[in-house]
Amino acid sequence: MKAQERYYRFSSYLREHFGVRVYKVSIDAGFSCPNKDGTLSSDGCIFCDNRAFSYNTRTEPKPIEKQIKDGINFGRQRYNAEKFIIYFQAYTNTYAPLNVLKERYDIIKKFNDVIGISIGTRPDAVNEEILDLIQNYSQDYEVWLEYGLQSIHEKTLKFINRNHAYEDFLKAYDLTKKRNIKVCAHVIIGLPEEKETEIMETAKEMARLKIDGIKIHPLHIIKGTQLENLYNQGSYKVLKLDEYLKLLAEFLKYLWPKTVIQRLTADCLSDFLIGPEWISRKSEFLHLLDERLKKEDVYQGRFYQECSN
Repeated sequence: MKAQERYYRFSSYLREHFGVRVYKVSIDAGFSCPNKDGTLSSDGCIFCDNRAFSYNTRTEPKPIEKQIKDGINFGRQRYNAEKFIIYFQAYTNTYAPLNVLKERYDIIKKFNDVIGISIGTRPDAVNEEILDLIQNYSQDYEVWLEYGLQSIHEKTLKFINRNHAYEDFLKAYDLTKKRNIKVCAHVIIGLPEEKETEIMETAKEMARLKIDGIKIHPLHIIKGTQLENLYNQGSYKVLKLDEYLKLLAEFLKYLWPKTVIQRLTADCLSDFLIGPEWISRKSEFLHLLDERLKKEDVYQGRFYQECSN
């Protein structure tokens, strides 16, 4: 983390490790999800619709190679990127037979400027064999596994219909950390009926684990989801911008200083978004966050020593 930074930005981490601008290309590799296909549930998480945040799920299916090529071209032209990480984003990207996983992951080998692979999945959708396969890529690439956790609290996981337990995350984390694979946890702030103390317990637990990376999202309401029904019934209210900024600043204080902050807000196509509307103003959000952190002298890891004893 740079001395002037209040939190360890992913962009800083990438430049430190690779010396050039790195762009993360998100793709839809055609996987499903056991929480939507009837294996665990057909309803999915109460807040989820991949079409709201994953561009490739909103278009006609394209070959993986085509998606990667288009993403690399976009990253070069828009951000002057020189190297690329391929992010298997949509749905559960370890949920298939080993031969299918290998076939789809191997496509990254066709691109010389790809230096990493990041695989989004559920903590209950990995095992030793899958992790052995993924570990093989670490000989030539930076490898991340992104686990959707959302909360450490069992009552919350049940309420949002995750259909896995925190114990599943811990098991997956332990299996993954035995290998040369970095772990990024996805956590949501503002989940129904979670108090501030419970949100900070999740932060402290991520600090205890010394998680490699984290994505922190405000809970937002997508059209057609079960969460929209709760909102319409008056059973759930979205966080106001200032409320989220306050909780996020507090959350950052507890994290391990070396945890890479990969995301601090959410993306949602306007046609799908019910609220809060402020998540569509990303630049404004980041500016207000920086102002708040400076004004209150908040920095990542400020309370870390306290919570790690």
